Amino acid sequence: MKKFKIDLTTSIVIAMVLGMIAGYLFPQFMIDTKFIGDVFLRLIQMSIVVLVMGAVIEAVGSLKISELGRLGGKTLAGFMVTTLFASYVGIVIANVLEPGKHIAASSEALDQVVKTVETPSVSKMITDFFPSNIVGSLASGNTIQVIIFSILFGVALATFVEQTGDESILNFVKNINQILLNLVKMVIKVAPIGIFSLLGWTVATYGYEVIKPLLSFLFILIAACVLLSLFFIFITAAVTRLNPFRLISKLMRTMMVALTTTSSAVTLPVEMEDCETKIGISKRVNRLVMPLGMSMNSNGTALYLAMASITIAQFFGYEMPMVTQFKVVIMSTLAVLGTIVVPGGGLVALAIVLPTIGLPLEGIALLAGIDWFAGAFRTLLNVVTDVTVGVWVAATEGELNRDIFNSDVPVVQE
Repeated sequence: MKKFKIDLTTSIVIAMVLGMIAGYLFPQFMIDTKFIGDVFLRLIQMSIVVLVMGAVIEAVGSLKISELGRLGGKTLAGFMVTTLFASYVGIVIANVLEPGKHIAASSEALDQVVKTVETPSVSKMITDFFPSNIVGSLASGNTIQVIIFSILFGVALATFVEQTGDESILNFVKNINQILLNLVKMVIKVAPIGIFSLLGWTVATYGYEVIKPLLSFLFILIAACVLLSLFFIFITAAVTRLNPFRLISKLMRTMMVALTTTSSAVTLPVEMEDCETKIGISKRVNRLVMPLGMSMNSNGTALYLAMASITIAQFFGYEMPMVTQFKVVIMSTLAVLGTIVVPGGGLVALAIVLPTIGLPLEGIALLAGIDWFAGAFRTLLNVVTDVTVGVWVAATEGELNRDIFNSDVPVVQE
């Protein structure tokens, strides 16, 4: 007899439903036991900064010096432009459609947000991106400063490896990253308990009206991810003079794997194979852009983070000024440079962004129950933009084989 096993996604959905029921039936109990959810949030937070630091250092440090030049510059420029654009689109959509304004938050919650949010000048905010002491940045959890340091350290590490051939430091960073990923996976396993507590507290505090923005946010996010994926495909096809519908058909297998696994890492082998044998991207470009894209290019997550930040602010009744919204765009872009490729990674990334704009971490509970569904379409957009950037880089480098692209059967490149 086959043993019945409930996977993490099912457990989270069950915990979400039970938490909402418990919040309605036992409101005072769920309020009193909110500390359980707070412990879960702290467990997520405790290794975030170090994990992001290691992921960015590994991604940049693994490049060769020659690849850090023209090819690397084009790749990183493509990633940055598309991610910034996705973040900006997320801000615009959330402001126009206002998925979080279906609920009026309590005055107590509003006071809490207003007291914690600061709106510094743009010049001070940009200056504060750069660390004066990386140890202090790590201790204070200043993720933006850590990411800036990590990029520079990664470049220096790549130079060191190229000059000496010594990869011991790079391998050490990779090992630390793997250990931290294992730690995050351990914490994510208890996510149902934390989500039960946090969502129960949310319903006990705000009532069942909290469900409305949950569904509207999900539908808006799905539509945005699909439309933005098509936008990037058609723009890339126009720039590189390719048939966009053929490009979509060549990407179909990769997109289905992305949707069903919700993991860019799991999709990567299929994505790389399709890029070489179906689309015609050269091995040199493909094997730089796609792995780097998995680590540093997450347009879907950036779109999600921007939308989620504005939605949560709307839920708490906080009118976010433009300077803070600009910070959301920048933070959503930088926070995905070292993508955390584990189940529940969207919640982890959201835990990075919210504190930097002064919003309470309890807002994560609002979106936790739909994270798997949101993750599927985030991953779709992530993978599509990895490929479109790869097609653009290959075309501008003269390394896009159009005979392979126009072929009806996969072709293995020499």
